[in-house]
Amino acid sequence: MLYQLSLNGLGILNYENKRVSGEYNFLATVVKNLDKNAVVLDIGANIGEYSNSIKKIRPDIQLFAFEPHPKTFKILEKNAKLHNYCAFNLACGKEKAKLKLYDYEKSNGSQHASLFHEVITDIHGSKFIEHEIDIINLDSFIKEQNIKKINLIKIDVEGNEYGVLEGLHEAIKNNLVEIIQFEFNEMNVVSRSFFKDFYEILSEYTLFRMLPDGIVPLEKYHPLFCEIYAFQNIVAIHKKIKLHI
Repeated sequence: MLYQLSLNGLGILNYENKRVSGEYNFLATVVKNLDKNAVVLDIGANIGEYSNSIKKIRPDIQLFAFEPHPKTFKILEKNAKLHNYCAFNLACGKEKAKLKLYDYEKSNGSQHASLFHEVITDIHGSKFIEHEIDIINLDSFIKEQNIKKINLIKIDVEGNEYGVLEGLHEAIKNNLVEIIQFEFNEMNVVSRSFFKDFYEILSEYTLFRMLPDGIVPLEKYHPLFCEIYAFQNIVAIHKKIKLHI
């Protein structure tokens, strides 16, 4: 119990709702201060709650939402039309490919659908159903859309967060992305992704953990404090910009 309370204070396992996780405060604080006609990418958009929230705060933002699950995407597509943003029935990863997406056999269309069947079988202890999906590389998408700067990217893809960043390598290297929000949790055990991997690929960013009322910096990597495989929202802010949350 004391250990879990300590983790909560560090921004870990605060998953009860968007206020407790800090996402509500983060969006309310950050999104309203983004550039006019800012560009936002929502990777793993599910039915569009995050995207909808952004458009309610800033209707002028150009937003691209990605969701590979065929059933979930139908709902996202309706929300995208309602709130005026672009929705794509695609996953994002290191390179263009066709892969399997796994979801619960008895609850197809869940928030836990993943490229790793172990997320369903091992972590959640259920049988899975599979869908063949298309994966794109975000560097290619950015070039095709002629995007010059991305103000915010949210990544919530049940274990493949690092793969998404690998597919964003050129944009990161060329300083096109200002802020990246991603989840780090037990799914990263399945995908064999260390927190150190994120530190290295995001070397030009300062990493923070999200708290209910702000963010706390993770200025120096240390396995004891970083390799904690439990729900946490990480915010990476490029060192070239100043942001007060």
